[in-house]
Amino acid sequence: MQLNFYKPEQTVTGPAYSLWFKFLATVVTIVLVVYAGSITARFPLLEYGFGIKALLAAAALMLAISYYWFLRSTVTIDDTGITQRWMYNRHVEWRDIRSAKLIGVPYLSAIFPPRLVVRSGNSFTTFNGGSQAVLVEFAKISLAYQMKK
Repeated sequence: MQLNFYKPEQTVTGPAYSLWFKFLATVVTIVLVVYAGSITARFPLLEYGFGIKALLAAAALMLAISYYWFLRSTVTIDDTGITQRWMYNRHVEWRDIRSAKLIGVPYLSAIFPPRLVVRSGNSFTTFNGGSQAVLVEFAKISLAYQMKK
């Protein structure tokens, strides 16, 4: 029997990406859509083969799906573990976590807030935090697993 090392005081749920990151994603998406429009106007895309058309359609679909999930992704920290809803859900239970560390991009934390990297078994899982409440809980988790060593 393995005891759980960390349990949050209460369930914390928040966006996985900050407002600045969502704004940057919106700007990049708009630029790519405008660029795709200019390419479509300048080149006769209907004359190209099916493979090229399928590749461009798949790229546009992937851009739309990624953009949607950047805006909608959430992180939940509760008694069962940490869950991030995205294109595919990530979930790590407390009993599986071996270590946790908070990492960030120096000087760009307003756009790219720190992330929690969790080691469970032989794999690493990264969770993004876009709100103050989630980042505070990430700091508590990171501190708790640093003290465990």
